[in-house]
Amino acid sequence: MIGLGVMGRNLVLNMAEKGFSVVVYNRTSGKTREFIEKEIGSRDIQGGYNLEEFTGLLRKPRAILLLVKAGPPVDAVIEELLPYLEPGDLLIDGGNSYFPDTDRRSKSLAAKGFPYLGMGVSGGEYGARHGPSMMPGGSKEAYEKVLSILEATAAKVDGEPCVTFLGPTSAGHYVKMVHNGIEYGLMELIAETYGLMKRGLGLTNDELYGVYDQWNQGELKSYLIEITTRIFLQGDDKTDERLIDKILDEAKQKGTGKWTSWSAMDLQVPTPTVDAAVMMRDLSGYKVERKKAAQMIHVPEKTFKGDRDSLIRQLGNALYASTIITYTQGMALLKRASDAYGYGLNLEAVARIWRGGCIIRAALLEDIRASYQRQPGLLNLLMDPHLSEEVTARQGDLREVVSVAADLGLPAPGLMASLAYFDGYRSAWLPANLMQAQRDYFGAHTYERVDKKGVFHTRWGQS
Repeated sequence: MIGLGVMGRNLVLNMAEKGFSVVVYNRTSGKTREFIEKEIGSRDIQGGYNLEEFTGLLRKPRAILLLVKAGPPVDAVIEELLPYLEPGDLLIDGGNSYFPDTDRRSKSLAAKGFPYLGMGVSGGEYGARHGPSMMPGGSKEAYEKVLSILEATAAKVDGEPCVTFLGPTSAGHYVKMVHNGIEYGLMELIAETYGLMKRGLGLTNDELYGVYDQWNQGELKSYLIEITTRIFLQGDDKTDERLIDKILDEAKQKGTGKWTSWSAMDLQVPTPTVDAAVMMRDLSGYKVERKKAAQMIHVPEKTFKGDRDSLIRQLGNALYASTIITYTQGMALLKRASDAYGYGLNLEAVARIWRGGCIIRAALLEDIRASYQRQPGLLNLLMDPHLSEEVTARQGDLREVVSVAADLGLPAPGLMASLAYFDGYRSAWLPANLMQAQRDYFGAHTYERVDKKGVFHTRWGQS
């Protein structure tokens, strides 16, 4: 293991407790020394304080897992490491690398005789320590060599490990990227329900805890709802108030949501809920401007006059429908990318390994997995009879929630985008014919007709 940050350190302890010998290295030797002296106990873990010592402690052919910051640091570590390796040694990048970087590294290393795996790892600190979801792609032969370690270390659901080989080259990192895009969307949807209940209904933190706790007992049961429930009870050790009310409303991001939107646009796959989530994180960063705008732009404040309990019920249904729609967008992107990049993804397997360990694990994934078991070639999750019925049954509540948000002047772009995707996808006709007419009018971009084959151009404005 190279990299003893939160994820690396905990994954090492996880592997060692499953009976595997591990050698660790960190660029800062003091961190390696501290880890060896304070955390390993009787576990079979050794430390290398330079790369020569580190690689010398490993049995050949070596298997080396990198958990370092994505981007140039990965390239730097590989470049420093290669002089101490031999052809056949396996390198695994367990960080959140952008998938084109993984393609580039795979090709370069293969030419030098080094197998390579790009492996997404999800689960945070707790998942790394007790069982994450792992998404490897690259060399199938190399994967087989570390299969026993990964399966032992991964989370388990019904005895099934939450890891499987996903496909060649960057398949693993692509799946992890989309996982994170879905995560962005789900977090935005949950935040919007919070905003509507806090600002629109005036719910207290205790009341919010009660709502999310109830939701987590039913169809919305998921890791993200579970931790949301706990957040509202957390006290602040610096004041007598709840911590949630002391946290600045500026959401940070590391780029994986943005990458998902970029890739979706490149492949012409609509992912509006993810896009809205990325946009709102960006907008949250304009705190100073938002405070000025709040003073300058005067919109009459409204209070909700209807039945509060009824709206909370509708919010739960709207969140569930939008959650299905968000997974739908992510899985549609995976299907298109699989065809475009030759990944050969098994979407049932993707849903299976997301059921445990990862941040987007949810009871809903059992239904998504079942959808692909029934129809492996399913074009879109909204084409699955069960999931389509689940969304359709709740679309009235989603419409009502979106209407209430608009009426109260409260932002809910994720919910609105989810509804727009649903209405757009189910429409046999869209007004895109007007856009084609406009494009042909100003740019002679041509159009197709509904009654004849071929491509046409009109000299508009002339009879």
